Amino acid sequence: MGAMLRSVVDTLLCGLLPARTLDAALARGMHLLKTKLGLATLGAVAAVGAQCPDFTTFSQSPQGNPSAGPLGIPFMRPEPACRTFNSSAVEKVIDDMKSRLKDPDLARLFENTFPNTLDTTVKYFNSTENLAFIITGDITAQWLRDTANQFAPYHSLLAQDSELKTLVKAVINNEARYIKEYPYCGSFQPPPESGLAPSHNDWADGVTVNPPVNNQTVFECKFEIDSLCGFLKLSRSFFQATNDSSIMNDDWHAAIGQIFRVIDEQSQATFDEDFNFISYYNWTGGNGALSPAVNNAGNGEPKGSPGLVGTHHRPSDDLSTFAFLTPANAMLSVELTHLADILDAAKQAKNVSVAAREWSSTISNAIWNTTVVNNIFAYETNGLGSRYVMDDANVPSLLSLPYLGFLNKTHPAYVATRKLLLSRNNPYYAQGKTFRGIGGPHVDVWNPWPMSQISSIFGTDDDQEILTSLYLIANNTNGLGLIHESIDIYDTTSYTRPWFAWANSYFAEMLLDLAQRKPQLIFTDGRSYVPGQ
Repeated sequence: MGAMLRSVVDTLLCGLLPARTLDAALARGMHLLKTKLGLATLGAVAAVGAQCPDFTTFSQSPQGNPSAGPLGIPFMRPEPACRTFNSSAVEKVIDDMKSRLKDPDLARLFENTFPNTLDTTVKYFNSTENLAFIITGDITAQWLRDTANQFAPYHSLLAQDSELKTLVKAVINNEARYIKEYPYCGSFQPPPESGLAPSHNDWADGVTVNPPVNNQTVFECKFEIDSLCGFLKLSRSFFQATNDSSIMNDDWHAAIGQIFRVIDEQSQATFDEDFNFISYYNWTGGNGALSPAVNNAGNGEPKGSPGLVGTHHRPSDDLSTFAFLTPANAMLSVELTHLADILDAAKQAKNVSVAAREWSSTISNAIWNTTVVNNIFAYETNGLGSRYVMDDANVPSLLSLPYLGFLNKTHPAYVATRKLLLSRNNPYYAQGKTFRGIGGPHVDVWNPWPMSQISSIFGTDDDQEILTSLYLIANNTNGLGLIHESIDIYDTTSYTRPWFAWANSYFAEMLLDLAQRKPQLIFTDGRSYVPGQ
């Protein structure tokens, strides 16, 4: 194996494959070797000879040299030989952004966060099998929602980097297989071809899911609409970037069919006109389960049928209070329109395209007709007149509606709702001496999520609001240069999840958005920058 690696590196250094530095060449060679062997695990890297630390441990103490800014943010990337995937296009974006960002602390944060998904979470990738398994970070499972968002900052690079394109295609194919079999589930075990052992999920012990699931395939089967939206988002962004319809194979079309089945089932009322009970999915705790049970025998709060799609759990994996989660339905409406667009462009499944547009319109109209009162969106409703005005940090959220593409950030209903959400009138907004923002019951009220500040930046054009949120995030990494799940409002050293790849990707995606939308705020030359252009 060592001789094979040296041969690959020699080829790189001879200029036959792109590599600007010895480190980049070694990383590229290591990745090519792992791909050739059908491996993409930290263990596989270590087997070649590198001693790679567990990134959960690695991420909890400063590494590398500090940045030149007042925060002295450490360099938090693994050694090149320990990175789970290398992309020359991603490295070029890092170099471009570092050379133009006027704040060295922000430059270092981008350098740490933008490649974090590729550096640390590609646990398995085999291009021949067209399969890839991506973990969330410190949890060894593939969440449909997280994966779509982890890869979001790379979409504009897929046309330039064929290997990155092949990786994302393999992710989509693996997820299509999951959804085809278990459309109500959101997180999964490694594919059997990987040879990776399934992980045990303590939180799922004692949980009963109906329809039943196989725990060798499923990690957790909480039903969340945004998980299915994540698959749609990843698929359409891949097609938009590459115009490659080869992702639309039999498994992919079967997965799309299952998504429409779930939409139809979960848009129905709890009771028919004769009060016969209707249930297609339920999730019950008990028997020692750590996650709380869904009420009403696992079926959730009773709901009407206003044209929205119900969900049992929120994007945070917490229980829904009412079934119709407004931001998740907003995302679904947007992604169904995109689905119709890519199917039409690929000249495939016209009947599915028509259905997608019809459902998108139905859901959008229902959101505007049933969730907005006095220009304020409710977070959840039940289709029977009840509404819950709040927001949760996880995307999709009400604060992230412009990011989702549902409306413009200047829309009066968004402006009014945003003002409420970033105040005491949102029960999950908290503000302390060192940090503030929106959290949720997933941690507790006193621990807002940096994600909420990122969503806030996407939702405003006000320069001062953007800079305030940007530096609130930068000043609250506990000196570790990575974006955490939640932070105590009075103690920046108290945080959850040191290794949370989605939050890192979301931060980097936001900086790339500012590079195009507000370059004068972050760049020395004030000129806009779009990766790949």
